[in-house]
Amino acid sequence: MLKLVHDLEAEAAFDPETLQIMAAAFDRAWGTLEASGAAFAAAHYAVGAREILGKYIVQAAKNGERDQQQLCDGALLQLAKSDLTRGRNRSQRPGSPE
Repeated sequence: MLKLVHDLEAEAAFDPETLQIMAAAFDRAWGTLEASGAAFAAAHYAVGAREILGKYIVQAAKNGERDQQQLCDGALLQLAKSDLTRGRNRSQRPGSPE
């Protein structure tokens, strides 16, 4: 999460309180995902999933959202709409042998 914020530093500056809200929203979203056992939390999807969550939270914060729960829920919804399996054979399912 902090890497995304740092990469976008020239585009957006966040005050310390907003950074705390963003980090907490990211941690809550990732924790929810891990606790659910969803395939997105699997090692081979984790980097992409975390990037989608983080990018959503940064963009929403840039647009003025400061509610931690809204940031978390929106990030999870964005992830659910994403296609992390793109590039994989359609017959392969998460967790199946490559």
